[in-house]
Amino acid sequence: MKKLDVVVIGAGAAGLFCAAQAAKRGRSVAVLDHAKRIGGKILMSGGGRCNFTNMYASHENFICDNPHFCKSALSQYTPWDFIGLVAEYGIAYHEKTLGQLFCDGSAKDILNMLFKECEKSGATVSNQCEILSIEKMDSGFELKTNQDQYQCESVVVATGGLSIPKLGASPYGYQIAEQFGLKVKPTRAGLVPFTLHEQDKAVLAELSGISLDASASFNDTSFNENILFTHRGLSGPAVLQISSFWQPGQTVEFDLYPNGDLLAYLQQTLENQPDVQLSTALAKHYPKRYIQAALPYLGIENKPLKQYQGKQLEQAAQAFHQWQLKPNGTEGYRTAEVTLGGVDTDELSSKTMESKKVKGLYFVGEVMDVTGWLGGYNFQWAWSSGWVAGQVV
Repeated sequence: MKKLDVVVIGAGAAGLFCAAQAAKRGRSVAVLDHAKRIGGKILMSGGGRCNFTNMYASHENFICDNPHFCKSALSQYTPWDFIGLVAEYGIAYHEKTLGQLFCDGSAKDILNMLFKECEKSGATVSNQCEILSIEKMDSGFELKTNQDQYQCESVVVATGGLSIPKLGASPYGYQIAEQFGLKVKPTRAGLVPFTLHEQDKAVLAELSGISLDASASFNDTSFNENILFTHRGLSGPAVLQISSFWQPGQTVEFDLYPNGDLLAYLQQTLENQPDVQLSTALAKHYPKRYIQAALPYLGIENKPLKQYQGKQLEQAAQAFHQWQLKPNGTEGYRTAEVTLGGVDTDELSSKTMESKKVKGLYFVGEVMDVTGWLGGYNFQWAWSSGWVAGQVV
């Protein structure tokens, strides 16, 4: 039986960071993870370069039933605090776009930094460690695993969500919450590509590989980045972002000329080149392969601009500004970057991440009902929530 102050379940970003913070305070800490390979999700993130934070992260960049829950942790440990740690380790990084920071080299740099932080502070990390049971005792917890038994004062659940099951994602964190009487919000895939109904797929799958600047909107939420046609459906940053807000069976609106007035452009072209075909005019702004498919798909006849009567030109422009698409669904957890829903934040202290019902039980990172936008926000939530829990466990 190993007696410790803290056991952290899950050796992802939040778990490793929390463990290092707690151990720095002189606490004896073990991190236990069931996976064979630790840090798989960190290594594949950001195309292998790890989008480790966003300079502009605030509570407004997170989806949570309690919109104020994130404020405390994000203010206690900010993106600039983590950027300072990255700089201490001499890890070169760059801003890609919209405040998103990536390693110049490899995501391994961030994972190695987390391992070194644990090593320096004395936190141990064990892989292929399966938790068999967790029991609440008078003075803490007792855990049985396939490797050892542990007694500890505090348990930190950092098991992540259900996305990318091939890397070991599981519902275990939710099961722990339910075992101790905590509410868990329904979960679904977030930051995930859309799949299409057959009639849309028949046309759009042919456009696989084409990327367009676009604004994707659902209800009152919009994201202006790009969209990518794939052989399965629609992806790209704007699609991934809006997927977290979209509700099944509903329509998403895309503005495919998001930074200007397409009608004004077409009218100007009509004045200067009345004999030019609509497809030729549009090919200045869109790939030819896209235009060839899009005009018949959107129900627009291709003819010289001077032949458009009345509001026909306006309707053509509107079809690009307000493309309505009803996705068939999403690609699900297999390719989702995050999981929406999770442990109800009403059950937790926003200042420490401790359960309000069970003393000594903490939840950090993606396992709870906090989901960041695409662009480094979910990593920042891992650092901030892990840090605040690490100060008190």
